Order: sequence, then structure tokens, then C-alpha cells
Amino acid sequence: MADKHQKRITRQRHIILDELRKTTTHPTADEVYERVRKAIPRISLGTVYRNLQTLAAEGEIGELIDCGRMRFDWDTSEHNHIRCLACGRIDDLKVKLPAGIPDQKSGLDGYEVLGYKVEFAGICPSCARECGKISIDSRDFPEYRFYSDQGKSSIENLKM
Repeated sequence: MADKHQKRITRQRHIILDELRKTTTHPTADEVYERVRKAIPRISLGTVYRNLQTLAAEGEIGELIDCGRMRFDWDTSEHNHIRCLACGRIDDLKVKLPAGIPDQKSGLDGYEVLGYKVEFAGICPSCARECGKISIDSRDFPEYRFYSDQGKSSIENLKM
């Protein structure tokens, strides 16, 4: 008798997971759909989206919200991200937490800390190669705290 709590992995879901594992750029549902269609030409965007939502609800993949768009991450381990301000690409970034971010629940200004988010931003290697020197106007990205030198390449955003 099959375990009723066993997760059902359909062929479609298996291919979706495989496509997510092939990338570290955290694709949108549309991007996953385009990749999956190469293996399953008749699959619909709705089917891909529902499967991504199910996988996320089951904890098999992570979800990121980037500029109002949902992106998906096959790596559910604890890690941070870096976003290219030129093309929007998001990559995994495995770095130690900056000093001052609590590594356990502790009080900050009277708050009980429940979690945090650290996201870095910059220019990806591909954009830097293709475009040369890129000028980024910090006023276009008010959610980031720019380093003092023109805000053109190294940008940091600490959100708690």
C-alpha cells in the first residue's frame, strides 16, 4: 500500500524540477515554461505555473518576488541573492552575513526578530562584458543603499 503522504512526482513535475536545477538565475514561470516546452511541446503555461506553485507549497523549491514578478529557486538551502540592475538576473550568493545582523532571535529596538532578508545588487558579468561601463542612476532604485562612489557598480541593500 502506498503511503498517503508520499508526494506524487508526475513526468511534468519531474521535467520542471530538472529545468530549475539546470539554472541558478531564478527563472519566472514564463521562462520555465519556455524551457519545459522543449521536452513537452503541448504543455500549457497554466500547467507549469500550477506545478511550480505546488512544488513551492511542498517546500521542494523556493519562491522569490522580484519587482512584482514571482521567480523560482530550486535551492532551498539558506543562502542570499544578488540581482543585476541592468538585466534583472538573480543569482545565488553564498557569503557570510554582514556584521550586525543577528544570527538568532534577539531584540532590535524592542522587536523580537523573526527573520531577515539580505539582497545584494550590482551588474552581472554578462552585462558588464556586453555593455562595458554601465551607468546606473541610484534614483531608479530607491530600495537600495548605494555605496558612496556614484552608485555605478557595487550596490548593497540590507532589508530586515
